[in-house]
Amino acid sequence: MPSNRDYYEILGVSRDSDEDEIKKAYRKLALKYHPDKNSGDKVAEERFKEAAEAYEVLRDAEKRKIYDLYGHDGLKGTGFTGFSGFEDIFSTFGDIFEDFFGFGGRRSRRTRVRRGSDLRYDLRLNLEEAYRGKEEEIVFEKWGSCEICSGTGMTPGSEPGICPNCDGRGEVVHSQGFFQIRTTCSTCNGTGQVIVDPCRRCNGKGKIRGERRVLVKIPPGVDTGIQLRIKEEGESGENGGPPGDLFVVIYVNEHDFFIRDGDDLRCQIEVSFVQAALGAEVSIPVLGDDEERRIDIQEGTQPGEIIRIKGDGMPSLRRGRGYGDLFVQVMVKIPTRLSQRQRELLMKFSELETQKIGAKTREFWDKIKGI
Repeated sequence: MPSNRDYYEILGVSRDSDEDEIKKAYRKLALKYHPDKNSGDKVAEERFKEAAEAYEVLRDAEKRKIYDLYGHDGLKGTGFTGFSGFEDIFSTFGDIFEDFFGFGGRRSRRTRVRRGSDLRYDLRLNLEEAYRGKEEEIVFEKWGSCEICSGTGMTPGSEPGICPNCDGRGEVVHSQGFFQIRTTCSTCNGTGQVIVDPCRRCNGKGKIRGERRVLVKIPPGVDTGIQLRIKEEGESGENGGPPGDLFVVIYVNEHDFFIRDGDDLRCQIEVSFVQAALGAEVSIPVLGDDEERRIDIQEGTQPGEIIRIKGDGMPSLRRGRGYGDLFVQVMVKIPTRLSQRQRELLMKFSELETQKIGAKTREFWDKIKGI
């Protein structure tokens, strides 16, 4: 967003100052507030941006004339919106900074450095793999830097040429009556340079798409939606910029027996009504192991009762150590077909239960009568 301060005040010059005085004032401020000399200083960053903005307006005769007549509001009609950041400033004043800081040589615009794009890879695991953790090699395609031209897009030993569309300025000026609008050159994308002798391996792109193999270490306890970030395994950067990152997104498949609930596991087991009544020992599978676990069904266990086994859940990824719990729900299975002998025994059991209930009922009424 453009500054609202007076541009002459920012540079410390009078309104009748000539181009050399404005340039000299900007040079002084640029040296004073340069980000390399004021790392992390937010005030210096703002002063550096303000000075660049003021110089951009006052060095241009048309912009300066509009600003003198109509102020900041007048500049809105020219399309001038200030600078988005340091790279934008260096890109715009690349040749000027060479003059300021004594680099010498041919004047050329600074090539804008851009970070590569991030990539995403979806990885499916079963619950056992999520429990144990694992290392897995993933294979994907990405744009990598061309090994022949080292990402420049030019034949080794060749030099870039000046863009014929903008004459190396990196921007094109469109006049609309009283106003002028500057836009980034579409031919060179604002660099001011074009590739004259493109690399034959990448056809001037500086990048080649190819297969990439990466070994991913998956920690125990991962769950659906967890993202593992692998730095600098994304797309390669532009003009020497750093590559992006690779994000591996985890999806854990449903299990046939266990249901996951955060760090806890839940399951159901069936027992006969005899086992529920008399108590029993039953086996259930162990996640991540070929063995089975024996659990005790207490005498008189009711249908739907839940048995909690501490520490038999999933490894806790959030806490970094420890495990969740296992909750086993007991489902009592009622037989649908009985043998003659089973029916006789159940009838006998029913008679005993009826006698037992009757005895308790009589005892209850006797107490009532006594009262």
